[in-house]
Amino acid sequence: MDLNYRRLGSAGLKLSELSIGSWVTYGGQVGEEVAQKCISAAIEAGVNFIDTAEAYAHGEAEKILGNVIKKSGWRREDLVVSSKVFWGGEGPNDSGLSRKHIYEACRNSLKRLQLDYLDLFFCHRPDPNTPIEETVRAMDSLVSRGKILYWGTSEWNAADIMRAHGIARELGLSPPQMEQPQYNMLHRERVEKEYLPLYREIGLGTTIWSPLLSGVLSGKYNKGIPADSRAKLPDYESMVQKYILTEENLEKARQLEPISRELGCTMAQMALAWCLKNPNVSTVITGASRPEQVVENIKAVDVVAKLDSNAMEKIANVLKNTPESEDE
Repeated sequence: MDLNYRRLGSAGLKLSELSIGSWVTYGGQVGEEVAQKCISAAIEAGVNFIDTAEAYAHGEAEKILGNVIKKSGWRREDLVVSSKVFWGGEGPNDSGLSRKHIYEACRNSLKRLQLDYLDLFFCHRPDPNTPIEETVRAMDSLVSRGKILYWGTSEWNAADIMRAHGIARELGLSPPQMEQPQYNMLHRERVEKEYLPLYREIGLGTTIWSPLLSGVLSGKYNKGIPADSRAKLPDYESMVQKYILTEENLEKARQLEPISRELGCTMAQMALAWCLKNPNVSTVITGASRPEQVVENIKAVDVVAKLDSNAMEKIANVLKNTPESEDE
């Protein structure tokens, strides 16, 4: 079981093909002690990318991650750490992608993380109230000051990413290098179709999130919702129930289970390996509330080779959602 490292699109930076994120878990579902064990297990397995955001647990996720990194003794050079800017607070300038909020969000994230710089900094969502040029200039300024090394977007449409890239190139500024989209067996259109020209034309990298669709593709909900599931967390339950735990999604998960048994792996490992089969995926962000879960997720790298054309066809027959190409 050896993790591979993939380039972040056209950049020289290399990320472990599986990485670890802190959405929902750190500061919400688990505390610092468990986070330490989970991240340590990931690092020991070869993971080098850790993802967080100013919005996760209202900043607590960054604080916990900062404490873990400080206590660990890991070389900063061996880590790729990201954060995201958009939802920072309730004040009129505490959210969005204005120059002011981007600057202050980065400063505050670095303070909570106890770091001198971020490797990656994402615009967590598009901001229709701020000109894209203002956002591009603000991000370039952070790059010039050495506060961030690369910047990118999350859940932006392809047209806006291309516009931001064009503005940056025209003005001689640092362009967006990566996008963090949702991508999994049940959510494919944007990564597999909409962004396809961006991989070729601007070398876009992707750090994909929700590869298990909040647990649906791990099979954990095939027989109901466990009492200790994150789906029961406040402010999360309604979203999961309405958009994720649909009968259509659950039925597809049930039909995928026999395929994972044939492959001799868990459903979660198969779902992660399926994401890794896409060469345009730079890294798959995983979540974990137990170190044992980290170890099990990492085993997905050994399942990739098992996903031959026959297995992929069986999965496709269940999913019935392969995006049509422009030529079709």
